[in-house]
Amino acid sequence: NQLLVEMDGFEANEGIIIVAATNRPDVLDPALLRPGRFDRQVVVPRPDIEGREKILAVHMKKVPLAPDVNARTIARGAPGFSGADLANLVNEAALLAARKGKRLVAMKEFEEAKDKVMMGAERKSMVMTEDEKKATAYHEAGHALVSLHVPGCDPLHKVTIIPRGRALGVTWNLPERDRYSMSMKQMKARLALCFGGRIAEQIIYGKDELNTGASNDIQQATDMARSMVMEYGMSEKLGWLRYRDNQDEVFLGHSVARNQSVSEATAQLIDQEVRRLIEEAEQTARKVLTDN
Repeated sequence: NQLLVEMDGFEANEGIIIVAATNRPDVLDPALLRPGRFDRQVVVPRPDIEGREKILAVHMKKVPLAPDVNARTIARGAPGFSGADLANLVNEAALLAARKGKRLVAMKEFEEAKDKVMMGAERKSMVMTEDEKKATAYHEAGHALVSLHVPGCDPLHKVTIIPRGRALGVTWNLPERDRYSMSMKQMKARLALCFGGRIAEQIIYGKDELNTGASNDIQQATDMARSMVMEYGMSEKLGWLRYRDNQDEVFLGHSVARNQSVSEATAQLIDQEVRRLIEEAEQTARKVLTDN
């Protein structure tokens, strides 16, 4: 509000331009965006592969690099990274090399730093029984087999059972290039990938020995299937309609009321279509794991 008052006082001198930045344009007061105020919006997206490579080159100038370091390869393996993320990546790689007593930062340190930035620090001291380690290995192997045999999955990049962050293991797929949209085929492949770990455990240990390790996979699959049905128009029964209300936060000038735009019959149909997508993904993953 103070900024609004000050902007209204600039009428005597029209040579002043105010530039501001925000990460949350959705919660700005609409009065700020009227003509004559902040009426030009410049969107600054995250850098593409060319931008990431050039940003890495800037930060790498301050670091002694080994001959095997390739900025293009690192940029390709860091989709979605912002400039700050890339600066942090170079810094973490330099710290890892220093801890090992190396004079040059090699590609191995950049790979380890990327894992740490994206998935969290290694927890090698975490106490796990051999049975838990074996179950985690089967789980991640299930994800890996599905990603290798289901068309539409991103190429398999890394499989590890070293605990990182809150995960006991990670199967990591990376796209070959920057992706700005996904096809239905790719989304269905990712749904099947989510269930590869749980089904692998089920095949090895049986239904009675299932554990809680697949909770994040189930959440991701459910959210994706619901988005496919409610937002992306990927259900023939529901058609090309959006059934999900705007999820923006309520702010001054925005509507406080939330209208229920879905009837009870439609809500039931949405649940049926979400369940259908999930069950198809389960069947796809089970067929791959049974055959391989």
